[in-house]
Amino acid sequence: MTSATGAPAARAGGGAGELTAGLRGFREVQRLAYACAEAVAAQLKPGVTEREAARMQREWLRERGVRDWFHLPFAWFGDRTAFAGFRIPLQFFPTNRRLEPGMPFILDMAPVHQGYTADIGYSGCLGLNPVHDRLLADLEAHRELILREVRERRPLREIYEDVERLMVRQGYANRHRAYPFGVIAHKVGRVAARRWSPTLFGFGTQSLKGLASDALHGHREGWSPLWSPYTFSDHPPHPGLWAVEPHLGFRGTGAKFEEILVVTDSADPEKSAFWLDDDLPHVRRWQEEKAA
Repeated sequence: MTSATGAPAARAGGGAGELTAGLRGFREVQRLAYACAEAVAAQLKPGVTEREAARMQREWLRERGVRDWFHLPFAWFGDRTAFAGFRIPLQFFPTNRRLEPGMPFILDMAPVHQGYTADIGYSGCLGLNPVHDRLLADLEAHRELILREVRERRPLREIYEDVERLMVRQGYANRHRAYPFGVIAHKVGRVAARRWSPTLFGFGTQSLKGLASDALHGHREGWSPLWSPYTFSDHPPHPGLWAVEPHLGFRGTGAKFEEILVVTDSADPEKSAFWLDDDLPHVRRWQEEKAA
């Protein structure tokens, strides 16, 4: 894969490890981001602030060669994991909220490494929290629904509505509606590898240019790089890499995952859409719970 707008090639074969070289690059940076999330989560303790947690993510990734970002790392603690009271974009940025025992947290980062982009979300909790555990368990059904309906080539807007209906049946609120444009996902792609790239309002300028280019091409061709509940997403899944993040909320507790979904133009349903990687913390958690 060489372009943010080009269609990715399907897997070379049926096995999970049989990816093209380009897709392996995206998988490696996604795994790097999740390794960062797990490393930082293991260091969190009472009294750590969101700003400190965000800085820990930045420093961990920079030590491993990351110099560019789709967006800088975020951290949300407590009821901020459910975006309680969020009204303006500035409220998404890390604050001095301190972590407490039993408090949920979300780490969200989008590094660019060697030109490959990832955007991940990691949900955890400092100690026991049965509500948070239930939200994490119930996210599995959303991962399955999204993949199934993308393979059916359902319009993105309809899939979004089906995700929201599932949340309501589960008893939760849709918290990704609080994101700008209410998006559940957005496209990611390759950018030119540089030793350093500036950011603007927390977003990498190279990635913003790529997203703007996708938006321009999409507008001309009838699709959008943003997966939202609005009419501009009323089209079938467009080939490319999508960072997907269903986000559940329940009475001040929020949980989500975010990972890359690959969409191709293959006629083979299994190759037309697939999660880039199944060896991720939330997937392993579900597998362990089933095996227990």
